[in-house]
Amino acid sequence: MLSRSPWLLHFNTGACNGCDIEVLAALTPLYDPERFGIRLAPNPRHADIIIVTGALTKKSAERLRRLYEQTPDPKHVVAVGTCAISGNVFRNSYSVVGGADNVVPVDLYIPGCPPRPDAILQAIVRLLKSIREEADRIEAAKTVAEEQ
Repeated sequence: MLSRSPWLLHFNTGACNGCDIEVLAALTPLYDPERFGIRLAPNPRHADIIIVTGALTKKSAERLRRLYEQTPDPKHVVAVGTCAISGNVFRNSYSVVGGADNVVPVDLYIPGCPPRPDAILQAIVRLLKSIREEADRIEAAKTVAEEQ
């Protein structure tokens, strides 16, 4: 189900907004993400994938952790941009804790400052493909176990 119609929750930590603009551009009709079933979720309880942009500060890390806990399983986290991956130029600041993987498990990293909208969409589609393949493997293993 998740691999066919994932709902995205975009979480901006408050950086330069370059990655936010590119994420929003990737969700416009120009790139047509709905052909893959990708839509924006209104809140974390409806989301399947959390997209994180910007370097995580101590305050935003608490909010990201809370959003992650409110999102139902199975859930995935995508770090978009160098700031969300490592903190980028803000890395050694007193209030920055670094990348998103310092707070929640990250399934996919999309590098760039900022990454292009087509790269963001392509990476999410690859994530969906890997989720679908994993679900197929689990289903095949269940079938084999039932036959024995």
